[in-house]
Formats: sequence, structure tokens, C-alpha cells
Amino acid sequence: MLRIAVPNKGSLSGPAAEMLHEAGYQQRRESKELRIVDPTNEVEFFYLRPRDIAIYVSTGRLDIGITGRDLLVDSGAGAEEILPLGFARSTFRYAAKPGTIGDVADLNGKTVATSYEGIVAKHLADGGIDASVVHLDGAVETAIELGVAEVIADVVETGTSLRNAGLEVVGEPIMKSEAIVVRRTGADIEEPKVQQFLRRLQGVLVARTYVMMDYDCRVEQLEKAVALTPGLESPTVSPLHNEGWVAVRAMVPANEAQRVMDDLYAIGARAILTTAIHACRL
Repeated sequence: MLRIAVPNKGSLSGPAAEMLHEAGYQQRRESKELRIVDPTNEVEFFYLRPRDIAIYVSTGRLDIGITGRDLLVDSGAGAEEILPLGFARSTFRYAAKPGTIGDVADLNGKTVATSYEGIVAKHLADGGIDASVVHLDGAVETAIELGVAEVIADVVETGTSLRNAGLEVVGEPIMKSEAIVVRRTGADIEEPKVQQFLRRLQGVLVARTYVMMDYDCRVEQLEKAVALTPGLESPTVSPLHNEGWVAVRAMVPANEAQRVMDDLYAIGARAILTTAIHACRL
């Protein structure tokens, strides 16, 4: 039975449970449940603190975990990313008072306050920067005002919180994070049960990204239509009862669907429909 760690709370928890449900796995009904068994799919789920998941997976007691890339790197655990999941995206950056720090090289000799000591220490070491790191559990924006540090490193989304604290970002992003699937470093990811799990999640990702588009067009316009909707390998084309017309079906990126429908209509296609894809295997 495959043993999988799932975030029990925070921004990762809800989207992870939703994705697993879409992938056909049973999920807990109450937030107090710490472990459930899905006998149909031969999977056992453990609901753990997101920050601890990479550590549990690294021991080999759990086969797979869903956590954040930031939490994996920060933990320093012997686990590795095997699939990005596309949600809970965030960007880590340095910030300081305007005019005090020009770029990352200016961090030499400075003190950096952060809730992600592992990430920052690694980034500084990789860049050959000699700076001290102070660990704080949240609200790091106040560290500069209170004299704890000259620089902070934190998640930056819109930058509003930084501006409100009188700070500005410094240099390039430290890292970009998102939800990921992790496996113990060196473990066999070709194991059939692991591959089946990954295929299911990949199917959900594709289903969320594409729609199925159906339309009718005249034969003489087919090449133009196919150029607009090439599909993944090739669209399905079927003759219609009315001579000179064909029906076409193809997968189209969801964020381009409206534009493609407009372009198809402009070349004479009609009965253009899009439908959601709930699951797939490619």
C-alpha cells in the first residue's frame, strides 16, 4: 500500500485535497482526521504539518509527500522534487529600506531576518555571501525597524506589505515556490504504484489546462481549421451527413479557447462547442 503525506492545514491543504479528490482518491471528511485508508486505490494518507512532510518522506517511512518547494529546500531533508503541481505559488525575495542595499552583493557583513533560514543560508552560501541569518517565526517586516536585522527575506506577492513597512525588494528573487510532490532522494520513482499516482496527478493538471473543442467546418477550410486546433497529436476529423462538411474534435488550451473560437468562426466553422475535461491520460 502506498503511503502518502498530505498537508493538514494552511494554503497547501485545501488545493492538495481537491487535486487528490479529482485524481480519484478518497479524502478525509473532517479536519481532525490524521490518517485515512483508501482501500480501493491501495493508498494510505497521513495528514501532517506541511513543514514536516519532507522530513518524514526522507526517512522512507512514507513513500510520497505533497509540500511546498520552499519547505523542501528549507528543511534540508533528503528528499527531492518529482512533480510540480502548479498551485500555492510564491516568490522569495530580499528587502531592505530604500537606498541601503543595492544588490545581493551588498549583503556581505549584514544580518538577514527570515522565517526560512534554510533557504536563505543556502542562497547566501551559493552566492559566496558572508552574512548572518536570524530566524523569526513570522512578521519579519518589523525586524529592520526594531534593529534585529538590516535585511529581511520573505514571501513577496504584490509587495504591498513591504511598502507599508517602508521597505523595497533587493536583487533578483531568491526562489520561486509552488506545491510539489516529493520522494526520498535516490528512491525508485519508476515503481509502478508511484508512477500510477504521478500519472493521475498529471492527468488532473492537463484536464485543468485544456478544454475539448468540437466544431463543424467545410472541407476546403479544414487545413486552416486544423492549424488553429492542432490538438496534442492530431485532431479527430469525421465526415458529416451533409456532403462537403466535417466534424472536428481537438484539445485546446483553456486560456486560448475564446480566441480560437473567434478565429474558427471567422473562417466559416460553425457549431463550435467547448467542454471541460475531468480526467485524462496522455
